[in-house]
Amino acid sequence: MEISQITAFLAVAEELHFGRAAQRLHSAQPPLSRTIRQLEKQLGATLFERNTRNVRLTPAGEALLGPAREILDACRLAEIAVAAAGRGQVGRVRIGFAGVSSHLLIGRWAKLVRHTHPGIEFVLDSSAFASEALNKLLDGTLDIGLVRWIFTPPGIASRVILNEDFVVALPADHPLAARADIRIEELASEPWVTLPADPGSALRDSLQRAAHDAGFTPRIVQSAPDSMALMALVSAEVGCALTVSSVAENVNNPDVVFLPLTGGPSTLQLRIAWRADDDSAALREVLRLSEEALPTPE
Repeated sequence: MEISQITAFLAVAEELHFGRAAQRLHSAQPPLSRTIRQLEKQLGATLFERNTRNVRLTPAGEALLGPAREILDACRLAEIAVAAAGRGQVGRVRIGFAGVSSHLLIGRWAKLVRHTHPGIEFVLDSSAFASEALNKLLDGTLDIGLVRWIFTPPGIASRVILNEDFVVALPADHPLAARADIRIEELASEPWVTLPADPGSALRDSLQRAAHDAGFTPRIVQSAPDSMALMALVSAEVGCALTVSSVAENVNNPDVVFLPLTGGPSTLQLRIAWRADDDSAALREVLRLSEEALPTPE
């Protein structure tokens, strides 16, 4: 059966008059009659009893009425779904992120998307650190990454959503813990704990560069998989750590003190990153909403 045949059948079934049905379909009566006869031939059943005075549905016609309406409803829903997808109102967007501050920002963004575009599925990956996020963006496993990259790789577009200040985390009873701020060279002889030495690890790279500029090589004694574990090492007096202000704001550990870093790198940028050639309508709509939920800082 074709959609045009179903439409013609329903028009006649609801009007019970070929002339009125033809007017409703903006058609002439003879083509409509031919369409109904073709449908009856395909189904091997008479759908209408016709005489000069009236038209009635046969039992076969009655049986077809419900399924025919369901078919047209399904077609209309399909058209609506396709149109919504073209406007970016439905779809699936996969986002990778890691870190304390990223969790809070993602929650704000996801809430806006859910309230305004419930047809978009927001899939979250909370274990995507810098190099992993890049690899997943490039191979298409992720659509968006929240990343702290010192350099943006080719083929990747990005937008800054947060400028974070560098701070140094010290054990609370460290001799320098009572200071208002600290310079990196004052910690030249200290043991350091850092995030893993993955490609694109911005915090570790920033520590190495700041120490080099200050004339020393940091003595890294242990690595931790994430910022929370890193602060646990600091509180255990394993070493000091270079981190960012958002970590200081979200870690409540009385055994750790955070001091602003002076004379070294000033800020680290948190970015939304995506494939520059990705033309997904849902992605573009989610990125548009990000400008409202997570505007670029002035």
